[in-house]
This record gives sequence, C-alpha cells and structure tokens, in this order.
Amino acid sequence: MSGYTMEPATPLEISPRTLPPSDRWSPAFAVPAPVCRFENFLGADRAAALLEYATAREEEFTAGTVLDPLTGQVSRKGRDSLVLPVTSEVFSAHLADCLPLVQEVLGHRAALTRSLTVLTAHGEGGHFGIHTDASRVRDVSTAVSAVYYLHRTPRGFGGGQLRLYDTVVRDGRARPAESYRTVEPDHDTIVFFPAGAFHEVVPSTCPSGRFADHRFTLTTWISADEPPAGPPEPAPPRIWRWLSDAAEGTRPLHDVTQDHDGARPVPLPPSDPATRLAFPDTGPTGRA
Repeated sequence: MSGYTMEPATPLEISPRTLPPSDRWSPAFAVPAPVCRFENFLGADRAAALLEYATAREEEFTAGTVLDPLTGQVSRKGRDSLVLPVTSEVFSAHLADCLPLVQEVLGHRAALTRSLTVLTAHGEGGHFGIHTDASRVRDVSTAVSAVYYLHRTPRGFGGGQLRLYDTVVRDGRARPAESYRTVEPDHDTIVFFPAGAFHEVVPSTCPSGRFADHRFTLTTWISADEPPAGPPEPAPPRIWRWLSDAAEGTRPLHDVTQDHDGARPVPLPPSDPATRLAFPDTGPTGRA
C-alpha cells in the first residue's frame, strides 16, 4: 500500500490569458509518399538468371553520376555506385502488367508509356544521398520510380536500405521532412513510388569485396513521352502535387536531351489481359 492519501483529482481550467495570442491555427503535417511493393516479382528462375547476368558484367559497369539542376553539370557528388544501362523485354512486360494495379494503389492517373532502366551495384561504402528523380523524367509530377532488388543468398552485403522521406506541408508550401520510411533491399522484390519523392540509399558494406556480393538493383523511371493530345488530363491528386512542389528545386532548369547515366528510353508494351495484375475479388464480405 502506498503511504500517500488518495484524493480525487480536480479538473482545472487553463485561462486563455496564460497562453500567447494566435490569429490562426496553422500546424505543419507530414504526408508519407504512397508506396507499392511486390514480392517474388520475376520469380526464382528469372531472378537468378538476371543476377547471373549482372555479376558476369563487372567490367561493363561505370561510376554512377548525378546532374546538378542549376548548372547542368554531371558529377559523382553524393553518390557512390556502379551503373550499367540496360533494356529488357521481359522486365518491361512485367512492368506493364503490374502498372494498372500500381497506379490504383498510388492514386496515379497519368498515362505511362516509356521507361529508362539501369542496373546498379552498391559495394563497400556504396550510397546515394537524398535526391529526387526529377532529372530522369520530363514531368516529375506524373512520373513513377521503381527499384527492383537482386542479391545472393545469404546476403553478402549489409545496409543499402531505401529511405523514402515524408513531405511536410505548411502554409501552402511543401518541403521534404526529416521523417522517413525504410524499405529493405530483399531479393526479387520491387517497390514503386512517385518520382518526385525525396529518397536516399543508405551506405552499404561488403566485407568480402567481391562483386558478386554487391547489392544489385534494376532502377527504372516510368513516364510519358509527351503531354497527351486532346483534352487535358485530370489534375493529379494533392499528394502528387505536394511532392512535385517539394521537388521543384531538384528539377533541371535546362532541357535534358539524354540520361546522364546513358539509359535509353524504351516504350512500354500494353498490359496483357491474361497476365495483368489486379486486386483480388474478395466479395462483399472481404473473403475470397
């Protein structure tokens, strides 16, 4: 038993005179970027074949670059990774078949007709500082980024997680927040998110130093070739506009004629009705 006498608590009124005056209520709020993630994206056999392809081409990888949005200069500032531009009909077909579902999850409405893809490798100290993908696409307010992960089992690296930053909105202005969500680089998984979202790859370790033990990805940027003809598309959802506003300072001021890592745009095929992904029909009770 406590030695203190139990007495009922008495509610007290906080007088407005004890608080500073305020003309309006203006809190800031952090909005998470929408994310869609798939496991077993290519399947065990195709994922293994793609990993074998990547590890066999060590000599063809070059240093990854960044584009300064103000000067247009290409450098390696804030980035330590290796890249190899690639194209793949199989990978493009998988993207096309899942994009309708991805767009539904992300609240995305714009047409998506082409993609740029690079193989990346992160070894000891590999990283990519906070950035957006505005330098990769024509319109960052409508483009989608995707990262597909590959690695040996068991993993030969540590770290290398993707941090996807929230967006703070206050007084009509948007900027990247300090808060974020973390995505693990699990083998044969892919994550989709708006290209305007601030994100980074945290530093990785690779104790063996072997190229085969690196963290590999297929990094893809999906967008439209040109603004669609005819009636204008509906305005993007508010979260997409906030992300675009926050990313405005990272958008290149000069027209970019080619990707700074050498990736080549390829058209996306139409989705195949026989293999196209969709939400499962669980019926009115939510049971399959």
